[in-house]
Amino acid sequence: MKAPTPASWAYAETFVPEDDVLARARARADELGCSAIAPGAGAVLGVLAAALKARAVVEIGTGAGVSGVHLLRGMPADGVLTTIDVEVENQRAAREAFAEAGIRPNRTRMIPGRALEVLPRLTDAAYDLVLLEAGTIDVDEYLEQAVRLLRPGGALALDGALHRDRVADPAQRDAVTTSIRDLGKAVRDHKQLLPALLPTGGGLLLAVKR
Repeated sequence: MKAPTPASWAYAETFVPEDDVLARARARADELGCSAIAPGAGAVLGVLAAALKARAVVEIGTGAGVSGVHLLRGMPADGVLTTIDVEVENQRAAREAFAEAGIRPNRTRMIPGRALEVLPRLTDAAYDLVLLEAGTIDVDEYLEQAVRLLRPGGALALDGALHRDRVADPAQRDAVTTSIRDLGKAVRDHKQLLPALLPTGGGLLLAVKR
């Protein structure tokens, strides 16, 4: 099978155009120095949220609200996004993006703090979708919490799973790349998860809880 050309990858990444609300949210993310999900991966999250009819979603890392807008637009009108970020300023920016998108305030629950201190307080098997940002995270604890929170048939999404093309190169053994590679293997080998890795954005690893 012939691999897609760079032009095809670029076409796929921008196939679903983003509007001014998302463009402004991306600009705020740049100003704050926080990461924002790529347009192609954001579109996938919206489709996934819609396919799951996800009424309860947990996002670890609010950023400036780019991924949150994508998720909320895919969720039903009564869906609620619980989003966790240690940076209060990021969450202020996200609130601005959500307001510009016409999203009612009662559809978001913003929790400031460290994720591993917040996640254990959330209810078991109560969520349709959990979104993580792959990076320097404790693989075992985050994965354990994500699986615990998901209902059967719910989905786990990890953005940045290819880490700038470094994960696929076995010669790359720095701490961040190794952590993301280990996380991918842990998801792949988890007995309760059915995984797939999509080469969109920075790599989007998806898994459904059996």
